[in-house]
Amino acid sequence: MTSEKTSHKHNNYDAILVGAGIMSGTLALLLTETLPEIKILILEKLNKSGSESTGAFNNAGTGHAANCELNYTPLDENGNLQIEKALSINRSFENSMSLWASLYANGKIDIKKFLKFIPHISFVTGSENISFLKKRFEVMSQYPEFEDMEFSSSFNQIKSWAPLITKSRNPSDKVAATRIKRGTDINFEALTREYLNYISKNKNVEISYKTELIDLKKIDKNQWKLKVRSQGRLVYLNTSYVFLGAGGKTINFLQKSKIPEAKMYGGFPVSGKWLICEEKSLTEKHNAKVYGKADIGSPPMSVPHLDTRWIEGKKFLLYGPFAGFTTKFLKKGSYFDLFSSIKKNNLVSMLDVGIKNNSLINYLFSQSLKSHNSRVENLRNIMPSADPANWYLENAGQRVQIIKKTKDGGSLQFGTEIVNSADGSLSALLGASPGASTAVTIMIQVLKNSCLFKADRIDLERKINNLLYEYELKNESDNDFLENIKKRNNSILGFHP
Repeated sequence: MTSEKTSHKHNNYDAILVGAGIMSGTLALLLTETLPEIKILILEKLNKSGSESTGAFNNAGTGHAANCELNYTPLDENGNLQIEKALSINRSFENSMSLWASLYANGKIDIKKFLKFIPHISFVTGSENISFLKKRFEVMSQYPEFEDMEFSSSFNQIKSWAPLITKSRNPSDKVAATRIKRGTDINFEALTREYLNYISKNKNVEISYKTELIDLKKIDKNQWKLKVRSQGRLVYLNTSYVFLGAGGKTINFLQKSKIPEAKMYGGFPVSGKWLICEEKSLTEKHNAKVYGKADIGSPPMSVPHLDTRWIEGKKFLLYGPFAGFTTKFLKKGSYFDLFSSIKKNNLVSMLDVGIKNNSLINYLFSQSLKSHNSRVENLRNIMPSADPANWYLENAGQRVQIIKKTKDGGSLQFGTEIVNSADGSLSALLGASPGASTAVTIMIQVLKNSCLFKADRIDLERKINNLLYEYELKNESDNDFLENIKKRNNSILGFHP
């Protein structure tokens, strides 16, 4: 566990990162690798890192690479498969793999603490869904990113891939599945601690736990002043750069910054719950992440999936997530979070989104009222033999979806978005999935847009490309480029096709 540093050596820093989750951890790692001389302070309200959205039981732990997530490949109005988002997410996750490979090869992190390779499976039933899945396979398998994808509508073949999804199912049922063996289960909490353990060895990095940001304001062209509460006392800090990576609470801090860009945003909280199984007779039989199709009217983050998970050396099965509603922006937040985020700048857009998404709000409330047996009944769509006695319910992490002001009112968005001040002195990360899996790509963009990156752009670009192994491959064709990166990452990280 990262050692706790709670006193501040200085009051002046080059960069202050708010939140000690996967996003701030990734950015801090990139900063120390590219700009090792700058003074960095990470602030965390809780007493340890990675305990909110990054927490092992607070997210699916899927290394999102668009292998199995059907919502990343929707059909357009003409029935054509839209693959652009899937390709982008896949390449972004490969960047994460490249960084981990570089750090592991140099003895800086231990991949065994957070990374497991496990097949990613998409599973559907019924003629219409099977037709969609086959079309998805035919289109995606033509791209080098997904050339290893397999398709089957054979009951026995699917049984060999994931026996729990066929047990007690009628063999005459129409079923189909795709599989990519090079999938992953990631413990992002453990990964964050690997990052922070490594960077805390740098004398220019401080990590302050039990420290809460109260307020921040720009005091001159090159300086922010932050008011924080650290173990009961108020402290004032100065910095030239601020990163807000505090999960759902980021929207509140962004508004406090009063940068013009903040006026565009509001937040809509969505909570989640998992069914969890520890029964060894079941966990030993399931070695895959199996994603299905979301119910009509449900948000994309509620795509049902049955996951193998490894957390602190123990194997679990998780099913969900079941959605819910609360006014908290963090799992350990305040019920006033939503109300405090409502300002005159975003009131109209938030009301507009509420009216337009009334069916979604009703869905979230209905999900909150589900009984244990009704949740297990839902699980039986993927695992027909599920017994309520083998499963228990736990809260997942809290997510805050983006409400963005538009000319017509507001729109509710389910992705991840970076908000930057015009001068590059403040960045904020809003939104949810597939955030953690694509953290490396996102944080590289944050770094490049920051005022910290303006010193020697060519040198910093070279350092980043070296970390991702891209510098050596810059003259190769796109297909060769990707193939060689995957071969290199497989070799270092231990995936053997």
